[in-house]
Amino acid sequence: MGMSVTISAATAQDAEHILKLQYLCYQSEAELYGDYTIEPLTQSLDDLRAELGRGHALVARLGDEVVASVRAAVDEAGTARIAKLIVHPRMQRHGLGGRLLAAIEEHFAGEPAAKRFQLFTGHRSERNLRLYRSHGYAPVATEEIGPGFNLVTLQKETAVQAYVASA
Repeated sequence: MGMSVTISAATAQDAEHILKLQYLCYQSEAELYGDYTIEPLTQSLDDLRAELGRGHALVARLGDEVVASVRAAVDEAGTARIAKLIVHPRMQRHGLGGRLLAAIEEHFAGEPAAKRFQLFTGHRSERNLRLYRSHGYAPVATEEIGPGFNLVTLQKETAVQAYVASA
């Protein structure tokens, strides 16, 4: 009998597990860009705990193991900024990233302040870009972070904002 993956709000006790998973998951991004000093690989446990306290985080568990996570916070302009969507390498390509993305969007769609969703990824991160586009995100900006490294910002309106815009 196989176990199913469950998604729930992250707790303070999940911080260390999330940080270890984040370190594992961002190795491929660091290799892709030749930069192992990217923030997800240098973030401290205290910084992660503070980040979790400022917003909302979800984890996906397979049994007791944290196998995926995502976090977000709404800014004063009403933008829910989604960050660090991570899935354990052995769990990738099974729809878990899309499930987490939909779950964090659903959480913030209930927030009256959330008017749009925004996230970013590197320009060479084709799998990430494909996932985000398949969920309705469109590029709105590109910023050069360093030599050969551009950060692509993608955005989509919340369902409520899309309805208001079309009315």
